[in-house]
Amino acid sequence: MKKIEYIILLIFISFTACIDVEEEVYDKYAAKDFYASPEGSDAALASVYAQIPGNWDGVGYAGADNGWYDLNTMSTDEQVIPHRNTGDWQTEFARLYMRDWQPTNYLLNNTWNWLYQSVFRANTAIEQLEEAGAEAGKIAEARILRAFFYYLLIDDFGDVPFFTRNEQPVDSIPQTSRSDVFDFVVSELENNIDDLSTQKGGNYYGRLNRWAGLSILAKIYLNAEVYVGTPMYDECLTVVNEIINEGGFSLHSGEADPSHPLGSRYYELFGDVCPDDETIWAIYTTADVVGRNIFTIRSLMGNDGTLLVGYGAWNGTVVPPDFVAKYEDNDVRKRQFRYGTDPYGPQPDGFIEYTLEIDNLINPGSEPEAGVRNQKFWPVEPMSSGGASNDFPIYRYADILLMKAECLVRLGQSAEAKSFVDEVRERAGLNPLAGDPTLTDIYEERGRELNWEAHRRQDMIRFGTFTEGHGLVPAVDEKYLLFPIPTAALNANPRLEQNPGW
Repeated sequence: MKKIEYIILLIFISFTACIDVEEEVYDKYAAKDFYASPEGSDAALASVYAQIPGNWDGVGYAGADNGWYDLNTMSTDEQVIPHRNTGDWQTEFARLYMRDWQPTNYLLNNTWNWLYQSVFRANTAIEQLEEAGAEAGKIAEARILRAFFYYLLIDDFGDVPFFTRNEQPVDSIPQTSRSDVFDFVVSELENNIDDLSTQKGGNYYGRLNRWAGLSILAKIYLNAEVYVGTPMYDECLTVVNEIINEGGFSLHSGEADPSHPLGSRYYELFGDVCPDDETIWAIYTTADVVGRNIFTIRSLMGNDGTLLVGYGAWNGTVVPPDFVAKYEDNDVRKRQFRYGTDPYGPQPDGFIEYTLEIDNLINPGSEPEAGVRNQKFWPVEPMSSGGASNDFPIYRYADILLMKAECLVRLGQSAEAKSFVDEVRERAGLNPLAGDPTLTDIYEERGRELNWEAHRRQDMIRFGTFTEGHGLVPAVDEKYLLFPIPTAALNANPRLEQNPGW
């Protein structure tokens, strides 16, 4: 069971559970008093934070299926759900991997709806908190959450509908340029980060503190050349230096741990509670209460899941062999991959021997045992066949170190970048780089370190590899650097224009 109290969620649940919606309890004055109180301001924020844990129907940043996480990971080289030649699994996931998506793809529509529902709730919370004169830190959390959702929108879709108050009908909301929304997001972050708490863990586990806000800002600066055509690596470097120098973070231990199914403390980063020595912002998860984490259960085959973790699994997601090949055998991070006659992890009698190669994804599809499985998020209780309670790291310190190394190399300071890449490599059990890092070195290290943590599409676009062919995937043109605006959104708002090429 979880040991950490998720204060915001509990306040939200208790607050909403005790109100009879038929009664006129609050007039405007009383509502202002309520949202100015610690309990009321937490309740306003809770409805926004509740959008982040992954749940069914494409809701959430990560943890469940058919939403933002799947859209932004299965369109990369790191994972795919093949259609099986037994008839299992629809083809949308494989088509994402093969760069064969259309504006009618339901994962696109789910992602769009989730992000705009999140913006709507953030707008409501900001209005409630500002009208009540709530404390500045609570208002800053709400405004930065909204900026985070708009950042994800421009990352996926480019020019998007933009509104900061909820009065406008959907069909009258203007489509705003990517660069203008980028400026808004940067301004919101720069103007509100100083009001965020510096506290780590405790009541701020799963909430935005200063270090999480700075991490969002650093990501936006890192990708500024993609978004607005202007490199901002100096600005990114300034922000990551503050996190490194003042945040008090360090890499979590990668030492051996015979008590863990994968034999290393490294995998504590993806377990029940993400350790706060390295984790900057995490998604709190308790299956069937607050979100869920399906990733390993979705990957393992049915009976194998029962043997390994006690619950039937889905025989879904696999890791392409060309991605597995990026890892050296002595890399502790390779233990996340399960395949062959002597797999990493437990080997109970009757375990399934998954094959490394997978040669067909759609028609007729793959064999049931084909494809490497991922056990990075080794399932923790409470769990069922519907998912486990592993928390999910949105940002962690290893990412920040590699971001700093990338900025230094792009700014012509490769020698200074070496120690930051080596620190990540050595934790994984690898030797330091033989020479100063290149951008390719950093790109490959980011892939190995952050696999299945929803950074890969952004990295591939920034490093110029996203449109290249790999494995079974053909090369594509640059229209694929943006997802198309969903057909349903275009039908709902005639002011929107589709992205070029779609």
